[in-house]
Amino acid sequence: MPVSELSAIERIARVLAGQRLSANAHGDDSSAAEQVDARWYAYQDDAVAVLKTLREPDAIMADAGDAELWRQMVDAALKDFAA
Repeated sequence: MPVSELSAIERIARVLAGQRLSANAHGDDSSAAEQVDARWYAYQDDAVAVLKTLREPDAIMADAGDAELWRQMVDAALKDFAA
Protein backbone atom coordinates (compact mmCIF):
# COMPACT_ATOMS: atom_id res chain seq x y z
CA MET A 1 0.00 0.00 0.00
CA PRO A 2 1.37 3.44 -0.88
CA VAL A 3 2.14 5.79 2.01
CA SER A 4 2.05 9.55 1.53
CA GLU A 5 5.04 11.69 2.42
CA LEU A 6 2.63 14.51 3.35
CA SER A 7 0.58 14.51 6.54
CA ALA A 8 -3.15 13.92 6.36
CA ILE A 9 -3.72 17.48 7.58
CA GLU A 10 -1.60 18.94 4.78
CA ARG A 11 -3.23 16.78 2.13
CA ILE A 12 -6.74 17.78 3.22
CA ALA A 13 -5.72 21.44 3.49
CA ARG A 14 -4.28 21.32 -0.04
CA VAL A 15 -7.52 19.85 -1.40
CA LEU A 16 -9.54 22.55 0.35
CA ALA A 17 -7.22 25.27 -0.96
CA GLY A 18 -7.42 23.86 -4.48
CA GLN A 19 -11.19 23.73 -4.29
CA ARG A 20 -11.36 27.39 -3.36
CA LEU A 21 -8.61 28.68 -5.64
CA SER A 22 -8.80 26.58 -8.81
CA ALA A 23 -11.06 27.39 -11.72
CA ASN A 24 -11.57 23.63 -11.98
CA ALA A 25 -13.58 23.95 -8.76
CA HIS A 26 -14.95 27.16 -7.22
CA GLY A 27 -12.01 29.51 -7.73
CA ASP A 28 -10.81 31.81 -10.47
CA ASP A 29 -7.25 30.62 -11.11
CA SER A 30 -6.87 28.46 -14.23
CA SER A 31 -3.55 27.11 -12.91
CA ALA A 32 -3.73 27.18 -9.12
CA ALA A 33 -0.84 24.86 -8.21
CA GLU A 34 1.49 27.68 -7.15
CA GLN A 35 -1.31 29.39 -5.22
CA VAL A 36 -2.11 26.12 -3.43
CA ASP A 37 1.58 25.62 -2.59
CA ALA A 38 1.74 29.14 -1.17
CA ARG A 39 -1.57 29.16 0.72
CA TRP A 40 -2.51 25.61 1.77
CA TYR A 41 -1.41 26.31 5.36
CA ALA A 42 -4.28 28.81 5.70
CA TYR A 43 -6.68 25.86 5.44
CA GLN A 44 -5.14 23.75 8.21
CA ASP A 45 -7.89 24.54 10.74
CA ASP A 46 -10.51 23.45 8.20
CA ALA A 47 -8.52 20.29 7.54
CA VAL A 48 -8.38 19.50 11.26
CA ALA A 49 -12.16 19.97 11.48
CA VAL A 50 -12.68 17.56 8.58
CA LEU A 51 -10.37 14.98 10.09
CA LYS A 52 -12.03 15.28 13.52
CA THR A 53 -15.37 14.64 11.83
CA LEU A 54 -13.98 11.50 10.21
CA ARG A 55 -12.55 10.20 13.49
CA GLU A 56 -15.74 8.22 14.10
CA PRO A 57 -16.42 5.89 11.17
CA ASP A 58 -19.94 5.52 9.82
CA ALA A 59 -21.63 2.11 9.63
CA ILE A 60 -20.40 1.39 6.09
CA MET A 61 -16.81 2.23 7.03
CA ALA A 62 -17.00 0.13 10.20
CA ASP A 63 -18.36 -2.84 8.24
CA ALA A 64 -15.42 -2.57 5.83
CA GLY A 65 -12.71 -2.91 8.46
CA ASP A 66 -11.50 -2.34 11.99
CA ALA A 67 -13.32 0.74 13.36
CA GLU A 68 -11.02 1.02 16.39
CA LEU A 69 -7.92 0.91 14.21
CA TRP A 70 -9.45 3.66 12.04
CA ARG A 71 -10.00 5.83 15.12
CA GLN A 72 -6.43 5.23 16.25
CA MET A 73 -5.07 6.20 12.84
CA VAL A 74 -7.11 9.41 12.70
CA ASP A 75 -6.14 10.28 16.27
CA ALA A 76 -2.48 9.76 15.34
CA ALA A 77 -2.87 12.17 12.43
CA LEU A 78 -4.45 14.76 14.72
CA LYS A 79 -1.80 14.28 17.42
CA ASP A 80 0.93 15.63 15.16
CA PHE A 81 -1.03 18.78 14.36
CA ALA A 82 0.37 21.81 16.14
CA ALA A 83 -2.20 24.63 16.20
